[in-house]
Amino acid sequence: MTSRTTRRSVLGMAGAAIVSGAALSGTAVADTGRIPDGLKPGGELDQLVADMAARDEFSGSLLLTHRRRTVLARSYGMANKARSISNGPDTVFGLASVAKLITGIAIGQLAQARRLAYTDPLGMYLDGFASEIADAVTIHHLLVHTSGLGDYMGMPGYWETARTWTSAEQALAGTMDFIRQDRPASAPGASVVYSNSGYFLLGEIAAKVCGQPFADYLREHVFLPPGMNSTDSYTKPQWRDNPRIARPYRKEASGERVDTLEEHTFLEGVFSTCGDMARLADALLGNKLLTPAVTQLTLNGKLPSISRGPEPLLDFQAYGGQATLSANNEWSYKMGGGSSDGASTDFAMYPDRGWVVVILSNYDLGNQRAITRLSRQLITQ
Repeated sequence: MTSRTTRRSVLGMAGAAIVSGAALSGTAVADTGRIPDGLKPGGELDQLVADMAARDEFSGSLLLTHRRRTVLARSYGMANKARSISNGPDTVFGLASVAKLITGIAIGQLAQARRLAYTDPLGMYLDGFASEIADAVTIHHLLVHTSGLGDYMGMPGYWETARTWTSAEQALAGTMDFIRQDRPASAPGASVVYSNSGYFLLGEIAAKVCGQPFADYLREHVFLPPGMNSTDSYTKPQWRDNPRIARPYRKEASGERVDTLEEHTFLEGVFSTCGDMARLADALLGNKLLTPAVTQLTLNGKLPSISRGPEPLLDFQAYGGQATLSANNEWSYKMGGGSSDGASTDFAMYPDRGWVVVILSNYDLGNQRAITRLSRQLITQ
């Protein structure tokens, strides 16, 4: 039998059918270098964030960069209300689903090194799955949320069990046990079902391929090269004890903000700062984490869908996020995330115009959306 290294391309045999969509940079308008007044300090966006913070509707940090230069940087609210620690530019926040982009980058690195292919089935790396999953679900399906698998966090008994885990090993093995019990809602490739389970499995596949914990791989190969020195997969005890990491706050029906850290699980994913995420964008768009071809492969859209909103957009599911074609034919890349328990994040790159927007918040999901909408409007006008 031929070895894995020599027998497979990055894409696998079906590669041509997987890739669609145009490259995200250099395809549309030239960046004039003009900074819209609404994005400058004191402008419309700055005022919106200040007003939201004054009404206690936003707590967190915002960073806008243009051609790698800071245009607007703001922090509001408290990282730890009990200890009177304010949010600042160095505050570390949970990334929530924005971390899926990081997973997509890691898979791209392993693909370009020919250590896996996007068409590889799940069962090639992970055992314990029924044949209709192990043999039919591919890495590509997991990346674009078409595996049919859903969200392990919504499975009966998950939270009760997860809160008993006291080590990374318990958390990883226990989560795998829940995902193995799940049954697909649809056949692989048949429909898009947003899947936290799928992205957890991608991390476990990467760990299997590398022979080391996924968190260690990310630290060495994704975070270190751009200088993301504050980014890591912190555990709950580390979250609890590190004053730089923002505590999560949920708004109760009474209007009170309640610290929900103790409701979270032992492993809560990747945490980062706005500055570190801007460094990630620069490294990614500068082809410093992936080859130019695999950078475009990662960011290009795969599954088209039409967004309904004030601006007509063409959205495409990419590897770890969403590629968007605006009405004036400019590409951008975005990913958002959060939960009702104190996380709200948004990350956007506008390669054609040279902009990066990072919004990280320790308040409930959705509190950043008005900021996201206005920043997009001002950047693309």
